[in-house]
Amino acid sequence: MGWFGRKKKNEHGTLDRASDNVDQRHLIEFIKSRTGVEAYIEPRTNVTATTVMLIAHDGEWTRRRVDGPAGAFALGRKYNMPVYEVAKTGYPQRKRDFDARRKLERQRRS
Repeated sequence: MGWFGRKKKNEHGTLDRASDNVDQRHLIEFIKSRTGVEAYIEPRTNVTATTVMLIAHDGEWTRRRVDGPAGAFALGRKYNMPVYEVAKTGYPQRKRDFDARRKLERQRRS
């Protein structure tokens, strides 16, 4: 690959785009339309910006970019939602169960 074919890092030091209003609206809609939602902060990497995974009571989840851990904690405070750092806590079992159910449903449809 030549010099000009390489992706350049943004001001946050990642190859990913920053969080935007579309990400925020999606997260807020998920919070408002489900019960028992908890937030799990996923740390920034060299490739992706900081993300937050929202997990509902039944294990349904969504992931979007946020403005660093502070953005995730602010979202949690605003919507009275617990916020965890996934590197410290891991994901809850209900998320893994939800993913397993979805995989089984896809296999049955095939």
